Amino acid sequence: MQQGALLADDAVSVSDQLLNANLQLFQLRKISSVRRGCWHIQQKIQVFRQLATLLQAGISLSDGLLLIAQQHPFDEWRALLKDLEQRVSNGIPFSSALQQWPGIFPALFIALIHIGELTGKLDECCKRLVDQQEKLYRLRKKVMKALRYPLFIMVVALVVTVGMMGFVLPEFANIYRSFNAPLPAITLAVMAVSHWVTTQGVWWLLAGSALVSSSYFIRKKKPHWQEYEQKLLLRIPLVAPLWRGQILSQIYTTLSLAQQAGIPLLQGLEAVENTLTQLMWKKVISQISVKVTEGIPFWHALSQSGSFTSLCCQLVRIGEESGALDLMLEKLATWHHSHTEELADNLAAALEPIMMLVVGVIIGTLVIAMYLPIFQLGDAMSTG
Repeated sequence: MQQGALLADDAVSVSDQLLNANLQLFQLRKISSVRRGCWHIQQKIQVFRQLATLLQAGISLSDGLLLIAQQHPFDEWRALLKDLEQRVSNGIPFSSALQQWPGIFPALFIALIHIGELTGKLDECCKRLVDQQEKLYRLRKKVMKALRYPLFIMVVALVVTVGMMGFVLPEFANIYRSFNAPLPAITLAVMAVSHWVTTQGVWWLLAGSALVSSSYFIRKKKPHWQEYEQKLLLRIPLVAPLWRGQILSQIYTTLSLAQQAGIPLLQGLEAVENTLTQLMWKKVISQISVKVTEGIPFWHALSQSGSFTSLCCQLVRIGEESGALDLMLEKLATWHHSHTEELADNLAAALEPIMMLVVGVIIGTLVIAMYLPIFQLGDAMSTG
């Protein structure tokens, strides 16, 4: 009796695979959903890094895939790696085996693996691919952290404010009304806001939730809405430089890696387009590819797109004219990567005291508004 996992479209495909392996299907259970993070880029980086190490140690490709499959913690990856190992053992090239799973392996993975097979340097191509993907992942993570921090602080401040206005301030308001004493202007203003929160806040919260839900479904059904949002991001002062820098670093790094591996420019642009998830930037790269196909120089196509700086276009022009396009793309990728990292660090350092000041002002205003009338209660009680 044996047990294991297989990736297939239906039960018939599973049965056929087992029969080809001289195994009789006894029981089959479908996994309804893939666990979260299974096909994350970190998992791909780990697998290809292990594969590059095994290949450099002299282990064959099929044996390396089998060894990684045996020790991988995810059933989905074990099934995928065993499938790739069987295809490679049957004489199918590794790049063609990866091409059977386009939803898991982007076009850049397949193109670089194909170059490694042609040049006999599969281990080196795997290592380059891993280094590039890990570098982009770290930059993306740092940018998201820098953008997420102020949002988290503001959400916490908003929750605390709403909680105090909805539950604490009404109790103080009832106490002050019982003494029938004049209240300071700041207390009256905060109590008015508290009354609005307790009476109308729930309806506004429901309306906001409905608006967010409707915008989510609109984004899925109407892709041009996503493009509009992405163009709007480029106009936000603090967000735009980080987001643009991360995207440009990804574009130049991918193109540089493709050029160094000997992949033609058009195929490199196609790989960039397939690896990007932002609709606006995918359309920009697609338009550049069309212009390059028509014979327009690459630097001129970048300039006409309007999404790249004149310095980038000038360096790409120098690279094209001197035959060192890969070197210039690598320099652009390095500069954008370091510049975006510096922006992310500076943004986090600059926003931390600002956010603390904002939270302090909000909480301090509420505390003063609640406790300032207490100093007047003694006079009111003695008068009474």
